[in-house]
Amino acid sequence: MSAETPPGTSPADGTTPDPATVPDPAESATARSAVSRERIARDLAAVPRSPGAPKPDPIIVADGVRRTFGGIHAVDVEHLEVQRGAITALIGPNGAGKTTLFNLLTGFDRADAGTWSFEGRQVQGKAAARMAGLGMVRTFQLTKALSRMTVMDNMRLGAVDQRGETVLGSLLPWLWRAQEAEITERARELLERFKLGDKADDFAGSLSGGQRKLLEMARALMTRPTMVMLDEPMAGVNPALTQSLLGHIQALRDEGMTVLFVEHDMHMVRHISDWVVVMAEGRTVAEGPPGTIMQDQAVVDAYLGAHHDTDLGDDALLEEGAADQYEAEAEAEEATK
Repeated sequence: MSAETPPGTSPADGTTPDPATVPDPAESATARSAVSRERIARDLAAVPRSPGAPKPDPIIVADGVRRTFGGIHAVDVEHLEVQRGAITALIGPNGAGKTTLFNLLTGFDRADAGTWSFEGRQVQGKAAARMAGLGMVRTFQLTKALSRMTVMDNMRLGAVDQRGETVLGSLLPWLWRAQEAEITERARELLERFKLGDKADDFAGSLSGGQRKLLEMARALMTRPTMVMLDEPMAGVNPALTQSLLGHIQALRDEGMTVLFVEHDMHMVRHISDWVVVMAEGRTVAEGPPGTIMQDQAVVDAYLGAHHDTDLGDDALLEEGAADQYEAEAEAEEATK
């Protein structure tokens, strides 16, 4: 039997590893994100910069999707494709139909006309629960956390195919105890990842707006989705959590998931999206990489305005370590109240 390796030493030769050779998790994540973005940029390089452009590997393909409210055409999309594995931003002025399109694709509303597929399967008309089971989940602009339940219970509710969900199954605990333990363990891992581990036993209603956004994103991952759709993830978020949210969105892409998000913060769109789709009056009016879409005259006229080339965001929020700094400042401010 081999001798036990002393703690903190390498099992190969018993020597203490050089700290300089140990990879920094933050640097590794940054490198993975850069590699993912470069790969997707190559995949999309030949895609035409025009509305409804075909993608090399679309996960969503929509045709003739229309939804009217009292004669107003809220959505009138002739053709739309979303590239698999990419972060796609959906931007446009208020009333452009972005959230309505989200509701249609995810099964929270029914279209008046049109067809769309997800992972090659026709899914128009399917309910939201069915879409979640197929791997498409979403968050909301106004968070939907159950305020009078604990953070952990909110997470457990996100898991699918639970054996104790039926009336009969709930009366037979030996059928679901092992599964519930697995669900709880996965929920704890996700809460730690989203820096909510110490909030597990708190009521969801006690969380800040930014923490509720994190909870919704973490709960969505309980379904092990292939596509995550985020409706204005940065709306109302304290700067202390901006970097954290950005990092989590990029991590979804780096893990192979597809992200489609609605956002008005052009600073964030420029920095994290691989592709941008612009909507106006229910239609898609432009598509392209974020670096070029901001110069499109149709986008300037419909949405960005004359000062579109002025980035009013704070790059300091995007730097490594900024999240910890702002979180510490926010906690100190809270302690003085």
